[in-house]
Amino acid sequence: MSDLSDLYQEVILDHNRRPRNWGPLPDATSSAEGYNPLCGDRLTLHVKIADDRIVGVSFEGSGCAISKASASLMTDAIKGHTLGEAFDLFDRVHLMLTTPIGQPVDESQVGKLAVLSGVREFPTRVKCASLAWHTLKSALTHPDSIAKTE
Repeated sequence: MSDLSDLYQEVILDHNRRPRNWGPLPDATSSAEGYNPLCGDRLTLHVKIADDRIVGVSFEGSGCAISKASASLMTDAIKGHTLGEAFDLFDRVHLMLTTPIGQPVDESQVGKLAVLSGVREFPTRVKCASLAWHTLKSALTHPDSIAKTE
């Protein structure tokens, strides 16, 4: 394994062991549930929006290390950003995760979220990494909905 792959793996393990923004968000203005039937991952995402900006975000649930780490990384990445910026980041992460493994990915477009790019080597894990992102999109466009990875 390369040094970069080792670093990416360590970041994912850290976010799985110590997820950021974990727990309820009592004053959330929107929420959505996410479910990945392939792996059994489940999460509830809570978002607090004020003046077109994400001022608070948290998640709860259970799932594999990749799913939990992705949700943790996502909540850190979107907090404080506008809704437009969050949708733009969704698009860039989705592109990164779904680009075929043989094609290059511009990891500079996603910053520290590039640690998730390794899941492309394991197609069944792409859904684990994208669950939180699809749940975010549901929370912002169709609150109280259930997002699925299918």
